[in-house]
Amino acid sequence: MKPFLILQLRPETDAADNEFEAFLSKGALTPDRVHRIRLDQDPLPDDLDLSRYAGTIVGGGPGCVSDPPEKKSKVEARIEASVLSLMPRITGADLPFLGCCYGIGILAHHLGAEVSKARYGEPVGTSLCHVTPDGAADPLLTGLPTSFEAFVGHKEAAQELPPDTAHLLASDACPFQMIRHGQNVYATQFHPEADAAGFHVRIDIYRHRGYFRPEEADDLHAMVDAARVDAPELILRNFVTRYG
Repeated sequence: MKPFLILQLRPETDAADNEFEAFLSKGALTPDRVHRIRLDQDPLPDDLDLSRYAGTIVGGGPGCVSDPPEKKSKVEARIEASVLSLMPRITGADLPFLGCCYGIGILAHHLGAEVSKARYGEPVGTSLCHVTPDGAADPLLTGLPTSFEAFVGHKEAAQELPPDTAHLLASDACPFQMIRHGQNVYATQFHPEADAAGFHVRIDIYRHRGYFRPEEADDLHAMVDAARVDAPELILRNFVTRYG
């Protein structure tokens, strides 16, 4: 059985560890079924063979693809370059890929679509996602309701559907919530792995990173407690089941 490659972009250890545990839990994965690389700490191996993996999962992070180079830290720039370096191989061979949050910016940018803060960036909270006709026929959305809430918090977004890409999920605030390139390359604007406990961790860690005003943190914690978000994790589970 091939392992899954999990690439993490968060330089904050508490956030990275929490996200990793969420990927394992929501994906019904055990540590022996994954190869974890924290790109803030370790470079991609020179001999990385993506065919050795059942699929690649990319997590979120505080960086933005659309930020100019001078606004990116050296770590953020290196992380972005590392993930982008894999995309020609992934899309060229149609290898199983699930990019979560930051991952949709990486995929859309690689495919030549505009990724920016012009429109569709979403504040920390929930977004009501709707399954499109293409989404209704996609195996990763099997078992999900036609509309469901998902946790979001994204400064930028794809401003258009990339070429040769299926539009699977939409929302009023951000039309491109989930897309698929080819048959196996997926990305979501929202966090399919996130639950209330995980979002509490991220609110505390990122309260000074520009996602919201720091004084709004208590209200956001209350919002997270009141939210009913349980459908998105099925996407992660379906990805692991389909390719694992």
